[in-house]
Amino acid sequence: MLKIKKLTVQYGPLPALNEVSLEVKQGEIVSLLGPNGAGKTTLLLTLSGILKTTEGRIIFKDEDITNLSPPKIVFKGIGHVPQGRHIFPTLSVIDNLLMGAYLHRNEKKEIKKDLERVDQFLPVLKERAHQRAGTLSGGEQQMLSIGRAMMGRPKLLLLDEPSLGLAPRLMDEVFATFREMNKGGLTLFIVEQEIQLTLAISNRGYLLRNGRVIKEASASALTESREVKALYLGEDAERGLK
Repeated sequence: MLKIKKLTVQYGPLPALNEVSLEVKQGEIVSLLGPNGAGKTTLLLTLSGILKTTEGRIIFKDEDITNLSPPKIVFKGIGHVPQGRHIFPTLSVIDNLLMGAYLHRNEKKEIKKDLERVDQFLPVLKERAHQRAGTLSGGEQQMLSIGRAMMGRPKLLLLDEPSLGLAPRLMDEVFATFREMNKGGLTLFIVEQEIQLTLAISNRGYLLRNGRVIKEASASALTESREVKALYLGEDAERGLK
């Protein structure tokens, strides 16, 4: 579904991503792991058209989408749930959702079906439909951000640190929702620091460091990986787990 080929993105003279190549197959959940500053968010912003590539190609469903504008990329079928949610706090929940359907705004009957699909996966949003988005809890705002992206009818959903700021109970709830969305046919590409949560629902994953992919493996192999343990638990903790 998604193929990234030797992608390089620069901030000034230094590359934030350096010849990154990876693949997300249709129907998969794929995790992207790595320390802060590794280039994970940069990669998602580039896939969404917000940042431009210096070199390399992005292929989505056999079509070159390199450096297309964000609206065109959404129209092609890629949704993005950014880090920090970025909802419209003064608008109602329903109006936030309808903003996600902007490119299809004239298709009234289809938008109604889209809302019903969002309600199926995220029923709390239906309960809060007329509430101002800024008054929602952190977990509800995260679900609203996910629901808004779903209103764009994505085939591939990019998620940037979806657990950020959530209580452990809500993290479990959000990731259980991702699993159900995937069972419903949605492909997911997740950037996440809570590695146990994301690898538990993933098929495969990549480890990114200093703008380069340094490891690709199944989710189970990454869970036991020496590099991942060293990165997230520290060298001393990793030795203790051996």
